[in-house]
Amino acid sequence: MCGIAGWIDRRGDASEFMPIAEAMAETLACRGPDASGIYMSRTAAIVHRRLVVVDPEGGAQPMERRVGERLYVITYNGELYNTAELRDDLKALGWRFSTRSDTEVLLVAYIQWGPQCLERLNGIFAFAIWNEADQTLFLARDRLGVKPLFYADFGDCFVFGSEPKALLAHPRVAPVVDAEGLAEVFALGPARTPGHAVYRDMREVKPGCCLTVSPYGLTHRRYWRLESRPHLHDLDTTIEKVRELLSDAVRRQLVADVPVCTLLSGGVDSSAITAFAARAFAEEGKGPLHTYSIDYRGNAEHFRPSAFQPDSDDRYIQLVSERLGTVHHQVLIDAHELAGALPAAVRARDLPGMADIDASLLLFCREIKKGATVALSGECADEIFGGYPWFHREDLLHADTFPWSRSTHLRASWLAPWIRERIRPEDYVQQRYRESLAEVPHLPGESPRERRLREVAYLSLTWFMVTLLNRKDRMSMATGLEARVPFADHRLVEYVWNVPWEMKNCGGREKGLLRRALEGVLPDEVLWRRKNPYPKSHQPEYAETVRRWVLRILDDPQSPLLPLIDVETVRRLVAGDPAQGGATFDQPWFGQLMAGPQFMAYLIEIDTWLREYRVEVRV
Repeated sequence: MCGIAGWIDRRGDASEFMPIAEAMAETLACRGPDASGIYMSRTAAIVHRRLVVVDPEGGAQPMERRVGERLYVITYNGELYNTAELRDDLKALGWRFSTRSDTEVLLVAYIQWGPQCLERLNGIFAFAIWNEADQTLFLARDRLGVKPLFYADFGDCFVFGSEPKALLAHPRVAPVVDAEGLAEVFALGPARTPGHAVYRDMREVKPGCCLTVSPYGLTHRRYWRLESRPHLHDLDTTIEKVRELLSDAVRRQLVADVPVCTLLSGGVDSSAITAFAARAFAEEGKGPLHTYSIDYRGNAEHFRPSAFQPDSDDRYIQLVSERLGTVHHQVLIDAHELAGALPAAVRARDLPGMADIDASLLLFCREIKKGATVALSGECADEIFGGYPWFHREDLLHADTFPWSRSTHLRASWLAPWIRERIRPEDYVQQRYRESLAEVPHLPGESPRERRLREVAYLSLTWFMVTLLNRKDRMSMATGLEARVPFADHRLVEYVWNVPWEMKNCGGREKGLLRRALEGVLPDEVLWRRKNPYPKSHQPEYAETVRRWVLRILDDPQSPLLPLIDVETVRRLVAGDPAQGGATFDQPWFGQLMAGPQFMAYLIEIDTWLREYRVEVRV
């Protein structure tokens, strides 16, 4: 993977702005630690930072291709998994290639087919192509939003980049947050409304969308969306099709000229990825597959089962690794490391995020990077196959809001009264929720229950899954590790989207369809275990560390957080004493993992973000 950035400035000579281009490139050095490149013309600057994964010699960027009098320049972050097929198609049309890289194939595909090339791509990507002759810039993001792409449009100047930090390095983009941005952080965070970037002048290209910036202005187009249609296969055929699609997605995503590993939690999703990868390694004679898991020192003695986290993973990880013959590595983190990584997680996201759920992944990826450059991960299966509790618990399924974040009233109580009045958190969340429901592609004739399950599936895919994909991208790329997500193969998503709930939930088990597809692939003990989310710390030392940290913030009159919150309410929440008006946070306030310690860590991240990014609040 890589980092991309650049801008168009039609007012003057962009070639005078090389220091800006270099500054933007430097912000993305972690995404692309291996090489850097800049293309500069009179009106455009195209920037690239490279992480070498395929074709070390031939994949340098920005990559140029001249066709007659026309010059095309691409900067690209991603991986095409059907490069070979596309190259063959283009060769048949008379094109010749000088590299093995997917970058060259993508650039030629655009030259040949224009924006319609997007329908032919199988992969994860965010890219920009500059057409010097027409003075147009084309930008696109993959269907499900695995790779990020931000932009700011000022009319006479258009700025883009893989991460907000790249845009903030340009003098036209300032770290200003208005009322809507605060609502995103305090009412919805760590989720974000699709297309929103929190910063006032910044937007994000939505998944499955592309933009064209020309001398005539900016145009948007959605090139992919979920479509609902009757499912025509019986259960046995559906099971076989799911197995075939997932196996093919994993095999395609093993392509690399650098070491590849998998993340292995011992759950169904990561174990499936590992099983298909290990089989491919064996068939191709690549040697043993390396696998990685994360845990926390002292966690076992403090773990208590819950409805959201029923058991621990250790014995299942060992069972899968031994059965598949992988070389397994366990990464252990302690409470001090975890708390200390919270500011680094903010810098990786450029925003407050999933608190220690982010920080632990960042530390995990740092360790993985010592032995591998590419990691396959099991994200997205729960959204696609209906694995989360909100698909199965009636109270969550029928919550008239985002089911992973039902505590809007509690969130509102954290805020200073003037901020609460200005952003109206509960109204803001309802507005975004209703807007999303209006997008759901319902199938005629659905029963009320089928209709609701489709709505929750759509919300999970377009909101919750993208939140986790953002987390995976930022934390992995902050360490120069490329994370791939086979379950996010758009062919698999499109197919399972239309599978009836009775098939997805066959056997009365969450992800029953996926489990049936993996019979004979995974050990039964793993195949039929209850869902367990990404591990979090249960160490009381961590909770106490972040509690003391928050109290120091509350006692600091210079903290930029204090004017935005109700300090006394937060003190009671941090104390956790219901008798004093506090809250115990027995249930998560976001997702399945973010409870009391994560609430405190989220406040720490907001304070860190406001300070380090010198955020200016304008409401």
